[in-house]
Amino acid sequence: MKSATTSGELRAHNRVRLLRAVHDCAATRTRSQLTRDLNLARGTASVLVAGLAEDALLHEEPASGHTAGHTRGRPTQVPGPHPLGPLALAADVREDAWELAACELGGRVSVLEVQPHDGTPEGALASLGQAVADHLSRRVIGLGVALAGPVRHDGLVDIAHLGWRSVDVPRLLGLAWRPAGPDPVLVGNDTGLAALAEARRGRLRGVRVGLHLHVDFDLGGVLVVDGRPLDGASGPGAEFGHMPLGGGDRPCACGATGCWGQEVGANALLRHVGLAHGGGRGRAQAEEVLAGSPEAVAAGARALGLGIAALVNAHDPEVVTLSGHGVALLERAGEALADSCRPALMAIRRERPPRIEAAALGWRAALLGAMESVFDAFLTPEGLERWRERGPDQGADTPGSRNVTHSTLKRKILQ
Repeated sequence: MKSATTSGELRAHNRVRLLRAVHDCAATRTRSQLTRDLNLARGTASVLVAGLAEDALLHEEPASGHTAGHTRGRPTQVPGPHPLGPLALAADVREDAWELAACELGGRVSVLEVQPHDGTPEGALASLGQAVADHLSRRVIGLGVALAGPVRHDGLVDIAHLGWRSVDVPRLLGLAWRPAGPDPVLVGNDTGLAALAEARRGRLRGVRVGLHLHVDFDLGGVLVVDGRPLDGASGPGAEFGHMPLGGGDRPCACGATGCWGQEVGANALLRHVGLAHGGGRGRAQAEEVLAGSPEAVAAGARALGLGIAALVNAHDPEVVTLSGHGVALLERAGEALADSCRPALMAIRRERPPRIEAAALGWRAALLGAMESVFDAFLTPEGLERWRERGPDQGADTPGSRNVTHSTLKRKILQ
């Protein structure tokens, strides 16, 4: 009896390993390659793939170059998402709009809706909850939500510059459904989730110690160690944007004075040229300032470089990645950034400074990180067993994306 239980546990473990490998490689590796990667016997791999296909978790297609008429013998197969397989819903809630997407195993993302909101918790989350409810099916394994503020382990979020205090995101979404995954709603900080996505599919993949900084209306950052963003004892950790790293002395809505985020980001750009700012207003105007005011861009780049030096001295990362408006600051004022950063580095750090690079995933990173959080929770023996017992929705198909013309985020459909 004990050996049978052990055999079943091993099979469940290998099912998770195989699905995890397919997901992490974006469904690009052949069955034989995955078999070697996971050190499985060919027969074992065949049985696993067949079982996962029967459970509507995997589907195999011929590899590129092995279509009929181009090769001899049996075509090489590439395991990928099943057409009736699990879907993770992911949402990126920005200060002025939210974006909702459906994500398949392997990471393919289809944007479903993009909607502006009024900046209040109720205005942002009630409309998002309705959109989620409109796209629910038995295939949905959970919802990941990225938010532009600290998120505690109890799911409460604070966004100081919008006046959000201890906002219960799952409650305001108003969803009454039990997905196939273990958690209906997973809430995370946008920068931490963006860093997770960069570690899985972007510039931080394979990096042991990295620093990720995301610049939007203000600035957020997180340290990534062995592929995992570090959080704090209660959830929010590495609130680098609320440290006095940029040389300023302005009061911040968080309650501190001289926060780095007051000197870097869209709000700082707008303030530099005398435009109204704060409360999640002025995204389009900030982009115009980025394109047309070298002085404002250079000021932001200098403040960014000064703070990066302090964090490099503290954490010794291999690479610093920038996303959001940080990419434009690097591209348009990279010399000013470097001139500010270099003299603030310790001598031992200047000998071998980390690379400062644009993140690979750009504005979509937080959305992809929200997706990863859902699949991380689902890809367990318990999650797969719950899916098998529940059974797929035989009438469902991958949700189609909608062409939304009033988006303030200016993001394209992700393929």
